[in-house]
Amino acid sequence: MADDKHAKGMEVRTSVLGDAHIARTEANKTAFDEDYQRLITESAWGSVWTREGLTKRERSLLVIAFMTALGHHDELAMHIRATANTGATLDDIKEVLLMAAIYAGVPAANAAFAVAKKTYTEMGIDLGEPEDSPS
Repeated sequence: MADDKHAKGMEVRTSVLGDAHIARTEANKTAFDEDYQRLITESAWGSVWTREGLTKRERSLLVIAFMTALGHHDELAMHIRATANTGATLDDIKEVLLMAAIYAGVPAANAAFAVAKKTYTEMGIDLGEPEDSPS
């Protein structure tokens, strides 16, 4: 059963985070964190992300909201990059971060907007000009 959850977890984890991320994680794995990597692959990815009821896009948006609220900026950036694979759009992320400003606090959302802008820029995604900017 654990091997099945690990295999399914690796499949979903790879589909969300991408081959390159998984290759880096696997290449950097040591005896020290091997059990931890198995734990998160089986529990988060093999048990939760594989459940019926929410789409990858919806799960992605929830994770981004949680990472914003908790101030986990490295994980936030990783999951923003993962939106290329989950179907969450730039507008989806903007709406999540606006909600986070109200429910998690302006400082958390402010930091998350900065992380998102930096990450999207690194991904080569044009964030557009503000509507009220001078022409």
